Amino acid sequence: MIQPAPIGIFDSGYGGLTVFREIRKQLPQYDYIYLGDNARAPYGPRDFDTIYHYTLECVQHLFDMGCQLVVLACNTASAKALRTIQQQDLPKIDPKRRVLGVIRPTTELVGNYSKTGHVGVLATLGTVKSESYVIEIEKFFSDLQVFQQACPMWVPLVENNEHDGPGADYFVEKYLQALLDQSPKIDTIVLGCTHYPLLVNKMRKFLPAEIQVISQGEIVAKSLDDYLQRHPEIEVVCSKHGQTAYFTTESTAAFDEKAAVFMGAGVSSRHLAL
Repeated sequence: MIQPAPIGIFDSGYGGLTVFREIRKQLPQYDYIYLGDNARAPYGPRDFDTIYHYTLECVQHLFDMGCQLVVLACNTASAKALRTIQQQDLPKIDPKRRVLGVIRPTTELVGNYSKTGHVGVLATLGTVKSESYVIEIEKFFSDLQVFQQACPMWVPLVENNEHDGPGADYFVEKYLQALLDQSPKIDTIVLGCTHYPLLVNKMRKFLPAEIQVISQGEIVAKSLDDYLQRHPEIEVVCSKHGQTAYFTTESTAAFDEKAAVFMGAGVSSRHLAL
């Protein structure tokens, strides 16, 4: 018998907390282990192999903690590491364990939001270069036109708690305008980085009111709920005491301070040495 264990939530930094917050709201009965590889963040500018090896290393640590299910709450890791881990590593590590990402749930629904058929994606450089959103959206909505824009300054703004300050205006407006310049018909924008929901209020200052902005957290949370209902063999090995443990590869004091901004409440983490 497999001992029930927490659901693992992995992110390269803090952004995954926006997804985890919604997951915990949707599924409060489960236990969770959140692991942030903050010491090696950001993943976005790194090459494919580095992101894959970093992600696999962290997934393995969550497996070592007992997790039977791990969610990559990171777009860059989902774009550049998920498929390889699913297809090549899991069969060797343990074919009964599962690793899920955040891109597929969003791309399965995005076409339901757009009326013009023109969709924008704001993401890190790594996610944009991978074209994961373009590829995945094509599978479900082949008639959609997808326009991408990398926003390299947005993650630093959020992680330095400058996202609400006046200094963020220039970079928010700059990248939004660069995206909208690609097509005046864009009516739906996907936030393809889990940091970006903290910039939504700022974005609204520079976007036409009719443009919808889609954050991933709630979509991923509902998708995970559905997944667990459809896979009782996975659900039964997820422990249920409503508890959360946080781990970070950087200073716990730094993590706790910044994580509180994302979670809206105090966080107490433990250090994990890689």
